[in-house]
Amino acid sequence: MSDSACQAADAVMSLLTTADITAFDYYRPVGSVPSTRPAAYADDMVSERDVLEFVPKGLWIGSGPVEATGGGTFAVRNPADDSVLAQVADATPADAMRALDAAVAASEAWAATPPRERGEILRAVFEQLTARAEEFALLMTLEMGKALTESRNEVRYGAEFFRWFSEEAVRVHGRYLHAPSGTGRIMVAKQPVGPCLAITPWNFPLAMGTRKIGPALAAGCTMIVKPASATPLTMLALARLCSEAGLPDGVLSVVTTSHSGAVTGPLIDDPRLRKLTFTGSTEVGKKLVGAAANRLLRTSMELGGNAPFVVFDDADIDSAVAGAMQAKLRNGGEACTAANRFHVQRGVVEEFTRKLVAAMTETVVMGPGTDPASTLGPLVSEDQREIVGELVDDAVSKGAQLLLGGKAPGGPGWFYPATVLGDVPSTARILREEVFGPVAPVVAFDTEEEGIAAANDTEYGLVSYVYTRDLDRALRVSETLESGMVGVNRGVISDPAAPFGGVKESGFGREGGTEGIEEYLNTKYIALT
Repeated sequence: MSDSACQAADAVMSLLTTADITAFDYYRPVGSVPSTRPAAYADDMVSERDVLEFVPKGLWIGSGPVEATGGGTFAVRNPADDSVLAQVADATPADAMRALDAAVAASEAWAATPPRERGEILRAVFEQLTARAEEFALLMTLEMGKALTESRNEVRYGAEFFRWFSEEAVRVHGRYLHAPSGTGRIMVAKQPVGPCLAITPWNFPLAMGTRKIGPALAAGCTMIVKPASATPLTMLALARLCSEAGLPDGVLSVVTTSHSGAVTGPLIDDPRLRKLTFTGSTEVGKKLVGAAANRLLRTSMELGGNAPFVVFDDADIDSAVAGAMQAKLRNGGEACTAANRFHVQRGVVEEFTRKLVAAMTETVVMGPGTDPASTLGPLVSEDQREIVGELVDDAVSKGAQLLLGGKAPGGPGWFYPATVLGDVPSTARILREEVFGPVAPVVAFDTEEEGIAAANDTEYGLVSYVYTRDLDRALRVSETLESGMVGVNRGVISDPAAPFGGVKESGFGREGGTEGIEEYLNTKYIALT
């Protein structure tokens, strides 16, 4: 490699081996809440057996774990070797009603709890979660497959939603003013919407839950969480942790099931449920919005993405490559914010592609997520690996150049290597469909207008990435890109203090930031004489 390529690879290695959420340090517990880590975890040694034993295997309803009606269970598997990690309760529609009963019963008292007290409980959860960071990181790696470094980053990120919204709980503001007509006074109050249902995906087993639970509880709402059947263990462990931190019974329930539609359908139809929040595919999101429309149920949807990563010819290419590695390989590419298409201006496309291939070759180590040397774990399932492989094969069959990877290895586990495709034709499916895997398709463009048009040529609009040294261009392009979020000269944008969400078929509503709590509040106008 050239010196510049080596420098880019070194920068990438540094980024991949430290927290990619650079705004957050490794938080240590603060305040008076002690760590609940058992003696077995002395000196940060974490046992897979003890981590799995900590997880409740029943439904978390009311005061603790309960069996599913009929005693049904389903297996949770390790994607690194397809072994069974645990059997967890398989909820029925009747169990969903039990959870809603508990949420409704706790709703009035929780809404009346002073905001400061709600905030202190959320803060206690943050501290407990931080104290048990290694256990939760290992648990996520076991059930989802990601490398331990990625899981540790997610614990930091996910825990921060509890800290952020513990502070936002006391900052829910209304308004009071004289009516302009002089006929009276206007008072505007904010009130919790009531019992909520959150349906979360498998790719971030902790953070996709905490960024919904945090604002809901801060606002005074109760919540039922239905985690993905592939990764329910982390959310069950979190429910136990919340209870240990002082969250009252019934405020948070976790309902695990292998029959999502049958279990969540009755909840959505029940008039006692006041809010539905979902993170997942656009296809499923549309169906949920349709179901919620029957009752005009309040919804927020964080759906699919097809993120463009646009590199202009005035960009710092080494920096762009480092950012591309983050945007593409964070969470093994299994993220809605992952860069899906790399649009690179023709004058630098060869240099960018060459350095990207070199960086992936030099820094990516594929292996079981529990191996400290691994930076790229398996995909979550065999089906997911097949989908990624099909998209790569389709692109190659239509003329794309396979520059790196592109072939799943033999042996156990659902592994797929870091892959780079060059000269990808516009007809390739991989430019139209979301790629939940470590695959980077590169396409050249000539003018700024062509680059923007290519980036916007999708029905999705979650996030876009732009690399340029020209501030005017950065602002101009950012304002023109059709996405809810834009990363300028950075490959990771997620931050609990910022509003996360998309436009077009990437959904609506925002999570995080000061905007996030508004999704769980109703606005009431009171007219005063």
